[in-house]
Amino acid sequence: MVMEIRTTLSTHPATDKQLAEVLANPGFGNYFTDHMLTVEWTPEQGWHNGRIEAYAPISLDPSAAVLHYAQEIFEGMKAYRHADGSVWAFRPEANAARMARSSERLALPVLEIEDFVQTVFDLVKVDQRWVPEASETDEKSLYLRPFMFASEAFLGVRPAQHVTYMVIASPAGSYFKGGVKPVRIWLTEDYTRAGRGGMGAAKTGGNYASSLVAQAEASANGCDQVVFLDAQEGKYVEELGGMNLYFVHADGRIVTPETGTILEGITRASIIELAGKLGYTVEERKFGIDEWKAGVESGEITEVFACGTAAVVTPVGELVYNGGSIASAGEGEVWKTIRKQLVDIQFGRAEDTFGWMRKIV
Repeated sequence: MVMEIRTTLSTHPATDKQLAEVLANPGFGNYFTDHMLTVEWTPEQGWHNGRIEAYAPISLDPSAAVLHYAQEIFEGMKAYRHADGSVWAFRPEANAARMARSSERLALPVLEIEDFVQTVFDLVKVDQRWVPEASETDEKSLYLRPFMFASEAFLGVRPAQHVTYMVIASPAGSYFKGGVKPVRIWLTEDYTRAGRGGMGAAKTGGNYASSLVAQAEASANGCDQVVFLDAQEGKYVEELGGMNLYFVHADGRIVTPETGTILEGITRASIIELAGKLGYTVEERKFGIDEWKAGVESGEITEVFACGTAAVVTPVGELVYNGGSIASAGEGEVWKTIRKQLVDIQFGRAEDTFGWMRKIV
């Protein structure tokens, strides 16, 4: 089924000069394209009133449920410009499936996979001039943010009866200016991100809100990111504030913490497949913080790296904690190889033998 979406083009789109200035140095999340997509849901009408219109502030009633009970979810993905000028998405069906899982956890209506993909592609087609050119030294892309929230004007603790789904887009520059650099990670022992039966596996804003105080703690200790331990025993590594972790062992094994209470990252899942094809054995299991420290000290762990949509793959250079620190990555080649393979597929510089890429226009 094709979702009906009407388009009303902006009467004040960015000029070619303005767009060129933005795309020359977009940063991340600073600028937004000319249009946005909106679809509404009610129990009686289902998904309806789909529209693409000029990017603008939205109006919410002060009693909108999302403002009081945080019933909302979102996704993060990118569109890539290939050398021939075409525009492609990376595994959009995986993002759609994850949003469906998040919807179920947050008691929101499920947007079918084909409808999710259509809405994202329709917005990109309208705003395709905002997809930056890319090169091997500059990984610019168009970041896409589909999100859904409880827009019903009602103060009551129950699933909302009016829900709004939107897609916005923002040109994004390379996450690392001047090349990828190892990051310093702070181990928080006071805060946890999610527990058994919680919302850790859903991509919802509350998970990120709960990480901010720990991230501030990390910054105060001179670190770039924070790593969380499990809530039950406080000894197993879970994930960073916005990225998943991998541990490379001297015998070629790669270990990543198992999911359940952490987000099932699209980049994380792709690395598992890619690393397997490159000949590495990948284990998904519980991974203790003591195993991390001891493994680096003994040389059993030769590399530690993190992954996510924005940064793709970045090495972890140091783990810092109360009472000490430990260097966490040498000049290993595994993370570099995986990163290059993945980025080359995304930008069309390598054959997509996995069938991950979807042409938008």
